[in-house]
Amino acid sequence: MAEIPETLILDALASVADPGTGTDIVGSGMVSGIRVQNGHVTFSLEIDPAKVSKLGTALETLRQAAEKAVQGIKGVERVTAVLTAERPAVAQQPPPQTAHPMPRQPIGRHANNRKIELPNVAAIVAVASGKGGVGKSTTAVNLALAMAKGGKKVGLLDADIYGPSLPRMMGIKTKPTQTEDGKLAPMMAFGLKCMSMGLLVDEDTPVIWRGPMATGALEQLMSDVAWGTLDVLVIDMPPGTGDIHLTLAQRVPLTGAVVVSTPQDIALIDARKGLNMFKKVDVPVLGIIENMSYFIAPDTGKRYYIFGEDGAKHEAERLGVPFLGGVPLVMQIRETSDAGTPIVATDPESDHAKPYFAIAEKVWAAIAAAKAAPKKAALPQ
Repeated sequence: MAEIPETLILDALASVADPGTGTDIVGSGMVSGIRVQNGHVTFSLEIDPAKVSKLGTALETLRQAAEKAVQGIKGVERVTAVLTAERPAVAQQPPPQTAHPMPRQPIGRHANNRKIELPNVAAIVAVASGKGGVGKSTTAVNLALAMAKGGKKVGLLDADIYGPSLPRMMGIKTKPTQTEDGKLAPMMAFGLKCMSMGLLVDEDTPVIWRGPMATGALEQLMSDVAWGTLDVLVIDMPPGTGDIHLTLAQRVPLTGAVVVSTPQDIALIDARKGLNMFKKVDVPVLGIIENMSYFIAPDTGKRYYIFGEDGAKHEAERLGVPFLGGVPLVMQIRETSDAGTPIVATDPESDHAKPYFAIAEKVWAAIAAAKAAPKKAALPQ
């Protein structure tokens, strides 16, 4: 099969207008890195960082329009357009603040290290995991709900820009609105104030942005949301130890971090990396939660330690951090999470919800201890 000429791709993209200037995106120099292989066309749309806040959600609309234009070329099977923004090496002043669900600060390799302050939020707790698939989001949601059931004012931020799950898990199907002062109003669900990139884009729409765009978006999800007064903001982190984690650790006054793992060795290896990352950036580790600790047979009630027994507990002891408790692997927790009716919210008296309440008490005590501890001197930037 003959490869598709780059000139055809550029001609198609020339029909797409830059929402900032009205000129075509080819003429304005936005298109770069065109690559064609076996009918798959990929290219980047280079966004001027100074225009990011002004264009707002139009950027995602632009990306999709560019993909659609190229998809119409005969022989094209797939198209992937990537939004990216790079700041020049010379520092620039940030653009005026605007109210759009997109990054509002200059972003890129030389992004500033301005601290993200949330003065009306008493504590900020990151719920993290070294790898995906360990039930971190389920744990974060039910932990936040358990603290709210205990009388705390709680916010829940889904910091996974690429794979947000909060809207589905909390049963939120509407989009956030803007407040009179131009901020995003968090969505209320089961007594929690919630925000997620998944509330700003359709569930089936992938967020195809490079890292700097994602970290800029995260900043706005924190500082441009009307969180109000909170006792604690729980942040459901993406898995791993990437850009998002570093941005939060360096620029957000985290009270502490909770690490979620399953008992098996392969998960604990990655959990150990997450723990060490927080230690390196001087974020207190409040403890480890062991998810999927054991399986309870629904017919007999017998426990089966499918992934090993007490692996996270032993790892916590070895690393000298608190073990906060274990949560069983039961169908009701999975079913309620998928249905948008978390078990702590809809069946708080059940045996399956009790571990979350016990863990929430320990986390709250750890928050109090972390806030009372002497502060370390800030590291030089």
